[in-house]
Amino acid sequence: MKQSLQLKIGQSLTMTPQLQQAIRLLQLSTLELQTEVQEALESNPMLEQDEGPAQESSDSEPEINGNDRDKEKDNPVNAEQNNDNLPDELPVDSSWEDVFDTGATSLSAPETGGSRDIMEAITVSGENLHDHLTWQVELTNFSDTDKLIAHTIIDSIDEDGYLTVGAEGILKTLGSGMEIELDEIEAVIHRIQQLDPVGICARDLRESLQLQLQQFDPGTPWLKQAKTLLRDYFSLLSNRDYTRLASKLRLAKDELQHVIHLIQTMNPRPGSLYNTTEPEYIVPDVYVFKKNDRWQVELNPDSMPKLRINSMYAGMIKRGSNSKDNNYLRDNLQEARWFLKSLQSRHETLLKVATSIVERQHGFFDYGEEAMKPMVLRSIAETIEMHESTVSRVTTRKYMHTPRGIYEFKYFFSSHVSTEAGGECSATAIRAIIKKLVAAENPAKPLSDSKMASVLADKGINVARRTIAKYRESLSISPSNERKRLA
Repeated sequence: MKQSLQLKIGQSLTMTPQLQQAIRLLQLSTLELQTEVQEALESNPMLEQDEGPAQESSDSEPEINGNDRDKEKDNPVNAEQNNDNLPDELPVDSSWEDVFDTGATSLSAPETGGSRDIMEAITVSGENLHDHLTWQVELTNFSDTDKLIAHTIIDSIDEDGYLTVGAEGILKTLGSGMEIELDEIEAVIHRIQQLDPVGICARDLRESLQLQLQQFDPGTPWLKQAKTLLRDYFSLLSNRDYTRLASKLRLAKDELQHVIHLIQTMNPRPGSLYNTTEPEYIVPDVYVFKKNDRWQVELNPDSMPKLRINSMYAGMIKRGSNSKDNNYLRDNLQEARWFLKSLQSRHETLLKVATSIVERQHGFFDYGEEAMKPMVLRSIAETIEMHESTVSRVTTRKYMHTPRGIYEFKYFFSSHVSTEAGGECSATAIRAIIKKLVAAENPAKPLSDSKMASVLADKGINVARRTIAKYRESLSISPSNERKRLA
């Protein structure tokens, strides 16, 4: 075969660095975007934060005359208070929040002109369950051996307050070299069970509830029957066999209900009182509000980085100069412009997708989850004339603040189920109907999955029983036999 040269004309999509940067910024969450912006500010001298009009310099501040200085000297208390309230400078290893309490963060509400509080002040205690029990053990009159056993037991207690290993396991952890008997370990376990919080260091739920009942006043009504129930008939209570339970305890139905109510007042997870997991707050990317009977979408100004080109450095670029410094400034100026353009493209795409979602799901904003319509990524992509992958990036880890709460963009996308009338019902709407049916059911005769499927079929929604079970589990709703209660 003879080799030859041929010239062909064609079109192809090239992933330029600018396009790669725009795609990367598009899929970042708000927190990740802030980190990306901070790195760009540190690496590119042409970028700076847009803080609005420049503040007046300190030279324009009025000087303190001699009389004012004399007043400060005559009133040293005020001068000392001023020094305490606002120090000259903070330590280098601290931040503003370490010295001053900033309280809850609020975001401005453009439609009302007021403030929209979306965060709460963090009030998490710094002491966890392990530290709290260790502190009590140190205050208790333990011998050195018992203290070692106590610390080993505390290390085996989970976050809910339950002992995860038995006495044999603790003995094995301590090692065979120590002359310790199982009875001694059981005695230390019993002493730890008397510590705060009540019900701690139990092997199971039954033991924890029994420990909590021991702290009740002896004159508490139905206390004796509750102790008997936990000691002898806890399995019947777990299986919700209230008929046999009432027969065994020789109680009427209303009397048994009082006993069960007393047990339900106790905490099944005593260790959760000292859970130090800090709450994670979500900053919404867009706001949805109703104005003039129309739902409107607006970007959250606090989630949008405010950047601009540094005019001083930009003015230092000389045309026609090929010096090393001039090329450095020119390259950074071009990168800064690309970065700002990518940010602007991100905001525009985010607003387009959010607006399209609100237009299609206005029934949800008016009436709730039961009015949610089925929607897929392709429908939004066709509306805004973008690829599905772009819509997928925009809707991932982006949040919308609505009068009904804060939702991720992905929440509004769901599959559909056909109805007898030839229409479609979204999976979110079906979950809302299931939640409503469970809330209104008779506690003595809860609805089974088959019964809920029949109720939905009467409404024209054909859903299989196994689909109902899947939706019910996604809502963390227990099966009917576990939802059974006394009427």
